[in-house]
Amino acid sequence: MRAKEYDYIVVGAGSAGCVIANRLSANPDNRVLLLEAGGRDTNYLFRLPMLMGKLMHSGIYNWNYYTEPEPHLAGREVYWPRGKVLGGSSTINGMIYVRGNPADYDGWARLGLPGWSYADVLPCFKRSEGHTDRDDPYHGRSGELTVRRSRASNAMYDAFIEAGQQAGYPYTDDFNGERQEGFGRYDFTIRRGKRCSAATAFLKPAAKRKNLKVIANALTRRVVFSGTRADGVEYQAGGKLAFAGAEKEVILSAGVVNSPQLLMLSGIGDSEELGRHGIPVVHHLPGVGKNVQDHVDCCLVYELNQPVSLRNDLRIDKVTLGVARATLFGAGFITTFPYEAGSFMKSSASLDVPDIQTHFMPATEDTANLHWSLPFFGKKDAARYHGLTIRIGPLNPKSRGRIALRSNQAADAPLIHANYLDDKRDIQTAVAGVQLLREVMDCKAFNGVLGRELAPGLQYKTDEQLAGWLVDAAMTTLHPVGSCKMGIHEEAVVDGDLRVRGVEGLRVADASIMPTITHGNTNAPAIMIGEKASELISGERLGAPPTLD
Repeated sequence: MRAKEYDYIVVGAGSAGCVIANRLSANPDNRVLLLEAGGRDTNYLFRLPMLMGKLMHSGIYNWNYYTEPEPHLAGREVYWPRGKVLGGSSTINGMIYVRGNPADYDGWARLGLPGWSYADVLPCFKRSEGHTDRDDPYHGRSGELTVRRSRASNAMYDAFIEAGQQAGYPYTDDFNGERQEGFGRYDFTIRRGKRCSAATAFLKPAAKRKNLKVIANALTRRVVFSGTRADGVEYQAGGKLAFAGAEKEVILSAGVVNSPQLLMLSGIGDSEELGRHGIPVVHHLPGVGKNVQDHVDCCLVYELNQPVSLRNDLRIDKVTLGVARATLFGAGFITTFPYEAGSFMKSSASLDVPDIQTHFMPATEDTANLHWSLPFFGKKDAARYHGLTIRIGPLNPKSRGRIALRSNQAADAPLIHANYLDDKRDIQTAVAGVQLLREVMDCKAFNGVLGRELAPGLQYKTDEQLAGWLVDAAMTTLHPVGSCKMGIHEEAVVDGDLRVRGVEGLRVADASIMPTITHGNTNAPAIMIGEKASELISGERLGAPPTLD
């Protein structure tokens, strides 16, 4: 019989996995192993929020996934950056802290998942959160994850919010508070001017615990079973194959792509697909890899006729000085994120909750990705290079995709079929969003500043024309979820306690368990899932964390 040197093995040091490793190892009686396929988050530039776009597209700390050719996007292969590093995607994301709409979680409860209502998960959100600026019933002050308000100073953010009010939408001070609908500024997971990833918040404080072992650059190949009970995992590190045994449980927190891949490689999935790859079936579970959902979006882009965009700051000399100021003092524009304002809107007044989200940036995408200008840039033509971008997307997509195996090898990227815009309702909502935002941008708040519409351009006027434009313009908002769906029906992969159906000693805890995608950015919900999983595994409501310095 193989030795079981650990009580719990957590696979994946992403947003949920870091939380689980922290919470379980807080009990000194628990022996915890955390395995991460990527390396340690040592690149200092990832700490600086303004540099996020350039570095994410560089492929560092990234699985560099692409979808298969998308049938409704003219066969395009869509880039799916997923974090491959301690902290997972929280180390490379945009740091926007949005929990979703309370109706999301109440909807999960109505699906037969008691314990997942908004009233149930709000304490989990608050436990993680250490908000520096808000102190009310919706927020936590003493959690490890530092959250703060937007601090960017560019006047275009306020112009966008003012235009929204002029168009008849409410001002919303807190998208995570009493009301989500409206125009306002986002909150961010930034601490003293630096990114506060899940690794920074949860893993580093726990790293010195003797009962927690963290192994980076360790690719988990499969979960090992004795019959239908998870015995441990087989992983590869340092060129060697190793086994780690789990006395109590294995928890997969490898994300929307890798968690279903690992289940299938371990013999849990659709038996027909497993058979095609020569994988012995441990349990036939056809829902594995199905139910993939993502927020698709598109960009409404305008030229500015005055030099008032972020490009003013993105000269090489200013960026260099900005990095120094951010490093030494945690201040300046390098410590902010370009998409600091946004909105949640309804495409129809009959809706109970918003179905459109926007992210507003006073720059164009190429500028945001740091296509830097040089010092002494000519003032004569400067306005030509200034613009605004509004990313617009449906919040409750109806299209469903899937994750499938490419081979029976863990090192081979699985097949990603996002299936964007398969459901015509997603097209209709996206088009409605573009038309609504055109009305907002036509308000007087932008008088004298706004120039031509660069994308899609006024040649795309009708809904039908915009639907055709989406084929080439639609992209991902980088929020994929749902591939290991939680539920009570046959297509569900895990139950309400996150246990994998049909086997013992195995759970999944990350964004892949969402039965339906949340209304907004998905990192905060993934962290909440880590908190909820920790309670379910330990069997008790966890107390409040100590107050941070």
